[in-house]
Amino acid sequence: MLEIIIITILISTMLNLFLRQYKIPTIIGYIATGTVIAYGFDLHDAIHNQELKDIAEFGVVFLMFTIGLEFSVKHLVKMKKEVFLYGGLQVILTAGVFTFIAHYFFNIEIKSSIVIGAALALSSTAIVLKLLNENRDINRQYGHKVLGILLFQDIAVIPILLMITLFSIKDGSVSSLLFLTFIKATALIVGLFMAGRYLLEPFFHEVSKTKSNEIFISSILLIVIGSSFVAHEMGFSYSLGAFIAGMMISETQYKHQVEADLIPFRDLLLGIFFITVGMQLDFKTIYDNLLTITLLLPLLIVIKILIIFAILRFALNKRNALKSALALFQLGEFGLVIFELSLAQGLLEPAQGQVLIITIVISMILTPFVLKNISQIADLLHKKEDDSDDEITTLEETSSGHVVIIGFGRLGRHISKLIEKEGLSFIAIEDDIKAVKDAQKQGLPVIFGNATQKSILESVNIRDASAVIISLGNSQKLNHVCEAVNDLTSNIKTIVKVNNQEDKESLAGLNLTHIIVETEKTAAAMFKELKQI
Repeated sequence: MLEIIIITILISTMLNLFLRQYKIPTIIGYIATGTVIAYGFDLHDAIHNQELKDIAEFGVVFLMFTIGLEFSVKHLVKMKKEVFLYGGLQVILTAGVFTFIAHYFFNIEIKSSIVIGAALALSSTAIVLKLLNENRDINRQYGHKVLGILLFQDIAVIPILLMITLFSIKDGSVSSLLFLTFIKATALIVGLFMAGRYLLEPFFHEVSKTKSNEIFISSILLIVIGSSFVAHEMGFSYSLGAFIAGMMISETQYKHQVEADLIPFRDLLLGIFFITVGMQLDFKTIYDNLLTITLLLPLLIVIKILIIFAILRFALNKRNALKSALALFQLGEFGLVIFELSLAQGLLEPAQGQVLIITIVISMILTPFVLKNISQIADLLHKKEDDSDDEITTLEETSSGHVVIIGFGRLGRHISKLIEKEGLSFIAIEDDIKAVKDAQKQGLPVIFGNATQKSILESVNIRDASAVIISLGNSQKLNHVCEAVNDLTSNIKTIVKVNNQEDKESLAGLNLTHIIVETEKTAAAMFKELKQI
């Protein structure tokens, strides 16, 4: 097993190094790794290993948690049209059309047709959101609509899984099962919301006071995994619990730091998830059903694009509606879960299930190439009308031309007052929670976070800032922060305060042209006063 793990890491690393030279997303490298491992080590049966499935699923769980961080209850209410209207219409209409086709054109039994239609209505949250976040299209008009629809799809997984249970039930009361599910759902949502409102803030306050990064990260993992476990034990998906937990943390001032610390775990587990997707590519099944898959895949894609385009045409211009439809054309990872569960419950024939699973996997493989070139494809299909699709519509106010202050101690506070006097705007990053809370009580834009992490810097739109001012007492941390800022902005507009000449010399090679040495400035000021005595 250790050899397989080492070889898997080696293959994925080498493949992605090669693919990145051609700007091909890492997702393709992970899927290809899964296929190579499955055939090279004859591990096709490993995909049916429950432990591996659970580990892989936690990639999606952590992704849903970070999505939840962007969606406080306030934001969800604000996006109610995107989530519940457009998302609801997309799932219902797409599922209805595919159910009709499966039943009347392929003569599949009605219960199985409904399951197939529901599964094919879903898109890939894991792939689409990862790529939209990477290219920052998540903040564009079409990305906003895509995000809302994907959120509803993830919520819809719960009733779909319940439907499979109802279809496969042979003994017992359906009404009692529905009632019990309603009670459980209410208890889960209310319980997590109450815990989030009354326990999370004081809990994180105590954790942040320790100044221990290890304790902070372990507390995040406890909340994510614990919430997911509670949801799963109550009969729901791991992802639902993680999403609700993320929404709860989004209401606190620890949101940005939590997201920054969780990203490495999320990306690692998503890599495992995509490797398991690649392991499901069975070339024998593809060869035996080549004609069916060749006809089925384009049919499903075209129908799905047309339905989503028709729904969004009244909310967006034609080009943005088309881009939204293209982003959601694929069949998703939850479809794999639904089909595997349906096969286990006897709702699908093995041959049908294998063809559908292969079709989903192929559509997921195509997705990165489509999203990478989505603007060019949209241009081919529909002539660009105007520049409105470049308009940014973030969930939070997008800032630019502001000053970013890193370190909100006495010097940082004094600088912020001078900035405000000049009529300029600023946002500050501080890792002392007491200083953050004191500043926020005064209505100042200060967030809690570790500025050595690029995701924290990106959360304050540092690339669009007019200047960056770094004022930290810890010399080692100062170096790490300057390196992170340099990677994002090349330090061309960074002003740094250092304690002494040695600290200034340690920053050589970071493109810093504005360095203020505290001891020199203080000595000069004191000497100036001396001459006036």
